[in-house]
Amino acid sequence: MRLIPRLTAALSGLVLALGGVVALAPAAHASPHACFSTVLEHHPVANEEVVERACLLGEEGGAESVRACYFELRQEYVPAVLAYEACRRAGAEE
Repeated sequence: MRLIPRLTAALSGLVLALGGVVALAPAAHASPHACFSTVLEHHPVANEEVVERACLLGEEGGAESVRACYFELRQEYVPAVLAYEACRRAGAEE
């Protein structure tokens, strides 16, 4: 009967993970500034120059820009979910 506590723990972890994704969901009005603000708000130890450069890369939109932005932020140890959502915000229309 050890299955129930394990299942409960797994489901709790999943709910917390999904809740974090929802909390980082992009706003309707986004820009490189929104990307920059999001990263520094949630990961304040990041180098501001690297974050700015990454968000400007993501500004062009499209898969390649988001990917370039994402990899820049990940090299700065920004958490994956945060980096992805911030880069998506950088390329969104204002």
